[in-house]
Amino acid sequence: MRTYLVTGGAGFIGSNYIHYMFRKYGNEIRIINVDLLTYAGNLENLKCLEGNPGYTFVKADICDKEAISRIFAENNIDRVVHFAAESHVDRSIREPEVFVRTNVLGTAVMLNCAKEAWELPEGGFKPGKKFLHVSTDEVYGSLPDDDSAFFYEDTPYDPHSPYSASKAGADMLVKSYMDTYRFPANITNCSNNYGPYQFPEKLIPLIINNCLQGRKLPVYGDGKNVRDWLYVEDHAKAIDMVQEQGELFQTYNIGGHNEKQNIEIIHIIIETLQEMLPDDDPRKAHVTTDLITYVEDRKGHDRRYAIAPDKIKAVGWQPETMFKEGIRKTIEWFFRNEEWMKNVTSGDYQKYYDDMYGK
Repeated sequence: MRTYLVTGGAGFIGSNYIHYMFRKYGNEIRIINVDLLTYAGNLENLKCLEGNPGYTFVKADICDKEAISRIFAENNIDRVVHFAAESHVDRSIREPEVFVRTNVLGTAVMLNCAKEAWELPEGGFKPGKKFLHVSTDEVYGSLPDDDSAFFYEDTPYDPHSPYSASKAGADMLVKSYMDTYRFPANITNCSNNYGPYQFPEKLIPLIINNCLQGRKLPVYGDGKNVRDWLYVEDHAKAIDMVQEQGELFQTYNIGGHNEKQNIEIIHIIIETLQEMLPDDDPRKAHVTTDLITYVEDRKGHDRRYAIAPDKIKAVGWQPETMFKEGIRKTIEWFFRNEEWMKNVTSGDYQKYYDDMYGK
């Protein structure tokens, strides 16, 4: 049985990845989920796995070398999938040192612990061991408003926020371990994810929730910043395929071929909610463009991101979910999980760990 160590598995992308892996492999795998449960970590995302003998949750800080080393010592870890990171640009502008600690130091600890556990006395590493570092397209900086310009794996790094700078630093650490030690790793750089379990500080769940609550829809600057949107399940599939079919020591860009301006996203959500809400639902009346409110632009706000996922096609992956389909699936999920959104926005989700584990 293959054992996976997933960091940040209680977060948005991490929890979706864990769900995907159990759907695909069932009892053929074991997953150890390590998460500190900071503000965006939510064990309710994985409630359905409670009692699954193949799933273990460990509350730990990836910067705590003793705790991470113990996990490696007590388990025969075959795969590491490293999601754990502080990930919101606005928070990084307010608290950059927190992002440097988690994203850079935490990655160094994970690399060192895996290296020590997997090294062979005669040199090299145990067969079949792999480390995958999950990163972002934001490390590449900003693209011009030119439909022919894209990020490629060899695009020079040019981060503009403390968040993207900290992720770039983490990427460089992983690259250095691959180059110096021939450490068995890959890096993936993905575009903006959306889908179930996303914390509502991010654009899409924020707009969905605010629409349903009749609250203002904040739009930075002129709203014409462009992002490439990737449905989170497509991302989970890509990560699995890179680990199993990708070439070691390589970076793979994962993009959705769904470029949209932020203001376009908001209009699509409003239109989709209008289509999906029953006529007798009182919320339908206040889901209108009148809620749109332009606010001061974010500092260092990159104008355009767009990924060319050409290289990853060699491992057999391509995005499957176009945006209008993905946004409907996302809204349907939020309709079915209104209690989850209520708990997240009220902060009650943070009580779940105490209730479950008595700590």
